[in-house]
Amino acid sequence: MEEEREQVVSPRSATGSAEERMLEADLVQEMVARRERGEGIKRIARELGVDRKTVKRWLKLGAWRPREPQRRARQLDPFAEFIERRAPEVGFNGAVLYRELQGLGFTGGIVQVQRFLRPRREQRRWSELATVRFETGPGEQAQVDYGQLWAWIGTKPEKVHLFVLTLGYSRRLYAHAYRHERLSSLLDGHERAFRWFGGVTLNCLYDNPRNLVLGRREHKVLWHPQFEDFARYYGFTPRACQPYRARTKGKVENGVKYVKRNAMAGRRFTSWEDLNDWLERWSVEVADQRVHGTTHQRPADRFAHEQLTPLGTRPPYHYERVQSRRVANDALVTIGAARYSVPVAYVGQTVCVQESTTHYEIFHRARLIARHPKAARYSVMMDPGHYAGLLRTSGKLTPAAPPRFDPYFGGFGEVMVRDLKLYEVVSASEGGDAQ
Repeated sequence: MEEEREQVVSPRSATGSAEERMLEADLVQEMVARRERGEGIKRIARELGVDRKTVKRWLKLGAWRPREPQRRARQLDPFAEFIERRAPEVGFNGAVLYRELQGLGFTGGIVQVQRFLRPRREQRRWSELATVRFETGPGEQAQVDYGQLWAWIGTKPEKVHLFVLTLGYSRRLYAHAYRHERLSSLLDGHERAFRWFGGVTLNCLYDNPRNLVLGRREHKVLWHPQFEDFARYYGFTPRACQPYRARTKGKVENGVKYVKRNAMAGRRFTSWEDLNDWLERWSVEVADQRVHGTTHQRPADRFAHEQLTPLGTRPPYHYERVQSRRVANDALVTIGAARYSVPVAYVGQTVCVQESTTHYEIFHRARLIARHPKAARYSVMMDPGHYAGLLRTSGKLTPAAPPRFDPYFGGFGEVMVRDLKLYEVVSASEGGDAQ
C-alpha cells in the first residue's frame, strides 16, 4: 500500500494536457470539500490515493493553483544587467555584445547572445513603430521643420533649405527657400509665416534643431536666448520633440515631403526670388485646395475655423543681439570691451545680455536684473545698489563695529588721578631712596 502511494504523482508537480490539469484541480477541490465535512487527513489521503504530505500542502493553500514554471539558470544570467544597459548603445548588435561579453568572462556561444536579444529586438521594433495620432485643436499648434534638396537656380544647381511651417488643425502650410538654416533665416521664416496666416498659434513644435536647442538640463529644454525673446514677442510657447521621437512632428515632415515632391519636382528657376514667388503661388493654388488625406477636407476650408492669435498692429520683430555671459567674482559682466555690474547674488551664474541701440539689458532666466547705458571701451559701470550688504566697498575695508574693550580708550570711563607722593612711598618700600 505504501509503495502505491509513493508512485502517485503530486497534483502540484504534475504536468500535461488541459484535461489532466482539470482533473488535478478537481482532486484538490475534493480534498478541500472533504476537509470541510470534518474528514481527517489520513482518511482523505487513503481514499484519494495521495500522500498525506500532499494533502496537507493543498489544504494549507486552500485551493488549486497552477504550477509556477521553473526557469533553468543560463550562462548569460550574471551578465543580464550589462546586456540590458549596453544593448541599446550598440544597436542590439549581437556580434559586438558577444565580443564585449567575452572580455568580461563569458564562455558561452554567440547563439546564446542572439537568443537573449531576440525578444528585446522585437520589443524595440514595435516601440519604434507604434505611435498615437495626435490631433490638435484650432489655433493650438504649428509644426516647424527644414528640408534640403538641390534645385536649378539660374545656370547652376543650388542647395535649397526649405523652411516649412504647418498649422496643426487646418494643415495649411507656408514654405520659403533659404541658402542656409541659421538662426536669422529661422526667425525670418517664422515672421513671414505669421504674416502670411495673419496670426500665431499657441505653441510651435520643433525637432531639436541645433540653432534653437542648446541642450537639456533637469528634463528642461535650453532654448537659444534670442529665440526665447522672439517667442515672447509673438506670444507662443516653443516645444521640442522628445529625442529620437521625431514622429510626434509628423504633420510638418509630411508637409516637407509634399513640398519637395509636388512644388519642386522638375522645376527650374531664374532666381531665388522667382523660387519663393512660386512657393507662395503654389501654396494658394495647389496646397490649400487639395483634399487632405487625413482630414478629408481642403486646408483652405478648415482654415476658416483656425483660431489664431491675431497680430494686430504689432510691428515686425526687431532683431536684437543676445549674448550669454558668465558673471565674474566682482559681479561684473564684460560686454564690448567694457564691464557692467549685476547684483552680487548672481556671481558665477550665466546671464543673457540683450543689446539695443543705447542700452544693455541683462537677464537671468527671463528676469531683468540690470540695465546700463552703453559705455566707452574699457570703462566700468557699477551700480552701488548691486553691492548692498558687502563689507568691502570701493576697495576699502570697513570694520564691522568699533572695539569695545580697549583699555587705552578714554571714552571707556574717567581716568583716575593719583597723588605723586603715593609713587614715592611705593618706591621707598621697594628699597629705593625716598629722600
